[in-house]
Amino acid sequence: MLNEYLQRQLARANYVHAQFFKTPIGTKVIVYAGIPGLVIGRKGANIKALSDVLEKEYGLENPQIDVVEVPNQDLNAKIMAYRVARALVRGVRFRRAAMIALNRIMAAGARGAEIIISGKLTSERHRTERFTRGYVPKSGEPGEELVDEAVVHVLLKLGMYGVKVRIMKPARMPDMILVRSQVPQGGEA
Repeated sequence: MLNEYLQRQLARANYVHAQFFKTPIGTKVIVYAGIPGLVIGRKGANIKALSDVLEKEYGLENPQIDVVEVPNQDLNAKIMAYRVARALVRGVRFRRAAMIALNRIMAAGARGAEIIISGKLTSERHRTERFTRGYVPKSGEPGEELVDEAVVHVLLKLGMYGVKVRIMKPARMPDMILVRSQVPQGGEA
């Protein structure tokens, strides 16, 4: 419930997630966002109002809020889904928004990416469009551990649109290490 509230309030700041820790002097809240300046606000006004709400409405005692900027935002699925959704709100065509996001993700060094946009894209009927590039595993250990996935919903004039982004991080696959170690060295075949 608290995570949903933070997601609604900090959507413009590219809110990713928050961590909560119980300490002897109160509750420590670490907020991960793409634009930390919007979370903090002018002279800390937004963060003070946020700590008051967390204390009064959600019962956190003496919340200490820290804001951390997400490193390499082009490889974060939640932030890229927000960017595609904001482009749709501004009136950018869905194919153009998806392809620009795919190009940014792949330029950042991802092994693969997939963007799925669903809604009333070109007519009165609901439709789903899928844009992929590179390698994105869907199941198994690589699909669970190495793929970052996020879903963002946006309300437009024609109705609700869904944007789902899956990014395969630039990590070394465990099976690739085994395959390379089994190849004989030198000229032996």
